[in-house]
Amino acid sequence: MTFQPSKQVYSGKIRELTLGTGDKAVKIGGKSVYSFHSFEGGTPNAPRIAMEVWDKDPSADWPEAARSPFAGVLGDPGAWARKCVEYGAEMIVVQTKSADPNSENMPAAEVAAAVKKVVDAVDVPVIVWGVANHEKDTEVMRLVAEQCTGKRVGLCPVEEGDYKQIGAACLGYKHVAVASSPIDVNLAKQLNILLGNLGVSSDDLIIDPTTGGLGYGLEYTYSVIERIMQAALTQEDEKLQQPIIVNVANETWKSKEANLTSEEAPELGDAAKRAVLMEAITAVDLLIAGADVVVLRHPDTVKLVGNYISKMM
Repeated sequence: MTFQPSKQVYSGKIRELTLGTGDKAVKIGGKSVYSFHSFEGGTPNAPRIAMEVWDKDPSADWPEAARSPFAGVLGDPGAWARKCVEYGAEMIVVQTKSADPNSENMPAAEVAAAVKKVVDAVDVPVIVWGVANHEKDTEVMRLVAEQCTGKRVGLCPVEEGDYKQIGAACLGYKHVAVASSPIDVNLAKQLNILLGNLGVSSDDLIIDPTTGGLGYGLEYTYSVIERIMQAALTQEDEKLQQPIIVNVANETWKSKEANLTSEEAPELGDAAKRAVLMEAITAVDLLIAGADVVVLRHPDTVKLVGNYISKMM
């Protein structure tokens, strides 16, 4: 007798939305079952892989394992983005690290120009990730929104402290808002409600639940995403039926274990493989929880996670 898995009936559905324009525009969301439960219902879009690009040369901060795949392009965001597409990125996430007031504090116009360089260099969708400083992010995102008119980029993080300003930029220039809240279901829902009251359509809204890496809060992020999925799919909570993005690269590679050399920590094994596996495990776990987009750094991680997605779909 053929094994028949038990099936759950779902009453809700994650909204489908489009990032980017043209032939390489990407649809995310749309599932009406838990992640990879295609035996229970519809999953029209596979989870997507984005790769990160910084708006400044990160060589001084990155270990050799992270630098080597991008030798020669880390000082050129446009060339870096094209290299990521060659490695299999379906989207590019521009991390506007140079804008941080606690670091270089580069003028917003220069940061926006670097972002525009990336947007013009590739034909895949682009998401712009700020530094979580309300004043600076508002200034940068307004310029990015204006200069990238017609490209349907994602603007992130849209937080409670700046949602009116950045949300208005998304509305005015027809971009996608990525609502960011600190690992809490109720706060995520509240921010979605606020953006909706502002006029941001549910078709232009992604949830960023805030990501914890392996060993640094992964279980909290997993639990929150899982609860968001449960509320969206089984409790028909319309305010949580949005696609989810997780910024895995940024959280994984800043950890101590990802940066220790093999000589500094021989008990942890090969440094390059260690960091890639930390990134891949974090990404796969959060995909299982319900994430629709994972942001990765290393091309080896992209291969591992891409193969996993292909097999599970």
